[in-house]
Amino acid sequence: MTDYKSTLNLPKTSFAMKANLAQREPQTLKRWYQEELYQQIRKARAGREKFILHDGPPYANGDIHIGHAVNKILKDIIIKEKTISGFDAPYIPGWDCHGLPIEHNVEKKVGKAGVKVDHATFRKKCREYAARQVEGQKKDFIRLGVLGEWENPYLTMDFGTEANIVRSLGKIVKNGHLNRGFKPVYWSVVGGSALAEAEVEYQDKTSFSIDVKYPVVDEADLTARMGALSGSGSVSVVIWTTTPWTLPSSQAVSVNAELDYVLLQVGNERLLLAEALLDTVTKRAGFENPKVVATCKGQQLENLQVNHPFYSRVIPVILGDHVTTDAGTGCVHTAPDHGVEDFVVGTKYGIGTLNYVDEHGVYRDEVEIFAGDHVYKVDEKVIALLEENHALLHQEKFVHSFPHCWRTKTPLIFRATPQWFISMNQNGLLANVRKAVDGVKWIPDWGEARINSMLDSSPDWCISRQRTWGVPITLFIHKTTQELHPNTNELIEAVAKRIEEKGMEAWFELDAAELLGEDAERYQKVTDTLDVWFDSGVTHYSVMQQREQLGYPADLYLEGSDQHRGWFQSSLKTAIAINGTAPYRQVLTHGFAVDAEGKKMSKSIGNTVSPQKIMNDLGGDVLRLWVAATDFSGDMNVSDEILKRTADSYRRIRNTVRYFLSNLTGFDPAADGVAFDDMVELDKWAVDRAAKLQAEIRSAYTNYQFHTIYQKLHNFCVVDMGGFYLDIIKDRVYTMKEDSAARRSAQTAQYHIVQAFVRWIAPILSFTADEVWQALPGEKSGSVFTSEWWPLEQHAEDEMLSETFWLQVAKVKTAVNGVIESKRNDGAIGGSLAADVTLYCSDELYGALSKLGDELRFVFICSSVQLAKTNAGAGMETDVDGLTVAVEKSEQQKCTRCWHHRKDVGACSKHPELCGRCVDNIDGAGEERQFA
Repeated sequence: MTDYKSTLNLPKTSFAMKANLAQREPQTLKRWYQEELYQQIRKARAGREKFILHDGPPYANGDIHIGHAVNKILKDIIIKEKTISGFDAPYIPGWDCHGLPIEHNVEKKVGKAGVKVDHATFRKKCREYAARQVEGQKKDFIRLGVLGEWENPYLTMDFGTEANIVRSLGKIVKNGHLNRGFKPVYWSVVGGSALAEAEVEYQDKTSFSIDVKYPVVDEADLTARMGALSGSGSVSVVIWTTTPWTLPSSQAVSVNAELDYVLLQVGNERLLLAEALLDTVTKRAGFENPKVVATCKGQQLENLQVNHPFYSRVIPVILGDHVTTDAGTGCVHTAPDHGVEDFVVGTKYGIGTLNYVDEHGVYRDEVEIFAGDHVYKVDEKVIALLEENHALLHQEKFVHSFPHCWRTKTPLIFRATPQWFISMNQNGLLANVRKAVDGVKWIPDWGEARINSMLDSSPDWCISRQRTWGVPITLFIHKTTQELHPNTNELIEAVAKRIEEKGMEAWFELDAAELLGEDAERYQKVTDTLDVWFDSGVTHYSVMQQREQLGYPADLYLEGSDQHRGWFQSSLKTAIAINGTAPYRQVLTHGFAVDAEGKKMSKSIGNTVSPQKIMNDLGGDVLRLWVAATDFSGDMNVSDEILKRTADSYRRIRNTVRYFLSNLTGFDPAADGVAFDDMVELDKWAVDRAAKLQAEIRSAYTNYQFHTIYQKLHNFCVVDMGGFYLDIIKDRVYTMKEDSAARRSAQTAQYHIVQAFVRWIAPILSFTADEVWQALPGEKSGSVFTSEWWPLEQHAEDEMLSETFWLQVAKVKTAVNGVIESKRNDGAIGGSLAADVTLYCSDELYGALSKLGDELRFVFICSSVQLAKTNAGAGMETDVDGLTVAVEKSEQQKCTRCWHHRKDVGACSKHPELCGRCVDNIDGAGEERQFA
């Protein structure tokens, strides 16, 4: 028997399918950086319309986690797609380098600043630590396949950036948005510093809930306000609080002027509380047979005098709109040191702050009874003192959501201290911020409602911190009046120039006399540092407006959904305060990575997934594909099993590309390409289908619908190509003469498809796309990342064999495959080429399929296909209307070359084992093919 294998055009490719992505990708990265790929891209797009995605800086502390990977991959996908779309889309990554966590880590190594080591040395160690963290994170970001200006990223601790952060502060001062105030702010007793709203997160905490009696000083005064009082016993106003530690600072009791209040006889005493909360308090305190003995409006109680529950202090009842009937007693103990609303109402009545608690949460030495006690540990002592003074009405414990520091994860307190604020109202800042929100495109659109809700409760922004490692607030204030120096703007610029040369240390080393001259005797330097959210929030000025590759405003900000309360908001507020415009045109948010069951990832639970491990085990492209395949508008489920399925999908996509390339062995597109109009109709359909898909993919990229792209790509590989087109043309590509028009037609179609395909996947499967690019036939220059979308031709609208026709053929093919598979399972036939098929069709379907003539057998990969009009009871039912299918085992001989069973096998004495078609393809002119 002659071996005819050598006469077949069997596929060959250098594009290997090996399970070693993790090993190959680092080699690809090395080549990219040797070839200066990012610089090539910038050169290729020089002068084009810009698209600016401004990188929100991750914090320079610790290894990157899966959330970091999601964020950087999404950004990289967008940048690469915009580049392929012809935009000049630079990417300058950044890092947030100042702040508390870095201080804590350095303290562990060298000790506390000012105690174990001087401040200058401590800051130097912080800078070194942050630099190491940046390098570690940078290495992992690069390993993800993210292209960018990694050799020159922006760091908030760069001298130039620090100087421009200071200049940003100067612009905000000049525009009248900065003020200094002694106000209660969120305070971290662990960090010893104020916090802004953006640094607060809420966690469950178990607290004491207590009802406390404040004895009325003069019953006659109360009688005058409420009318005749019946009943007997002492009279007390009852307050409710969940922060017993604040009671030493209690200076008033607030009631609501519009609420109704009752005096309640309980046992041998009388208690005053809001009528609306009577039942609640009765149930909570376990009153037996309480009786209302008097009533009044809250306004009648203004300036009533009551005694502090354990100090010899008489305090007033005052009126406040913040008092509600949501919980408690309708009477609120008021400590201006420890609550914003308390501070506001206290200011109205001329009640100041006491400053009993120091920066570490410890009562100062002058505080009676509690000197030296820590606020975290004093609640039980306060409650015992209340019991001793017969002032405790009720106590219990309960679990509630409580503000915690997002860095130290410890409970926060409100503490009144002198701080610097960006005022939301004194110069109309908040109103202008709200207007700017309307002009931004929020993706998903619920982002607009989310940031608006954050702005609804947006207080003045406390931007000062009492830290060592941070950009200094470079202001001079009068030692007596605390007013800013009249030449503040000029002074800030002078300081900024020094910081450009020496970094923030220039401020701390500065002798005020160098800049102020004789004024140095009257003015002092501010020692506070800026909130790190200010550092990152002003990068629209300190980075975007300073780097010529970038510009203002950015086209896109992209971060996690938590940044509506963080970077999106700090950037917007500072941009409006400086420029009067939003720093971004679009804001896109992604959800958080969660495990397969939707649970938040936690090291303690053990459900974390490490991006480093994924890259080492499966490869960066599999991680990138998971990110693209997941709808990032909500939480993103990830687990080993999910990633395994993603790897399977990756292999399907890769195998499809590999098969395209294998069929292009020896194909020279310049010499062998076939014009679209001269192609076999099925090949035209394939190119047309790819063109339509390309339009859908480009639209999905534009709308950031990456999971849709994944679905369409996967469907194209599995259904359109693997399940239909590539299956059909296999015979044509393998068995026809190498240079036949029909075979070249199929190769041309595949060449155009793979040229388009490599660009479709390049933003997502960057390593694979690069590998495909290297294997493409024909001349090419640059990289897939410097290329633009491949032009694909489409069928004319009125063409006889339209998209609809071939989709119908594909449905029939699926139906025929199902019947053949059924026969195979019954053992009636072997492979599909051993089958003779009869299609019983409706008139309409008969007319459509008859256009394919004898080529039906190539479409259905059978040895023969006959068409017949519908015959009741003939063949097996299918899902296609008007079609039944009969399959019989072929009685003809099998061609050893093409495996078709044909009558003419053996008709040629020279090739007794071949069918006539194969003989012609070997020794003759070769067959012609019109449709399939």
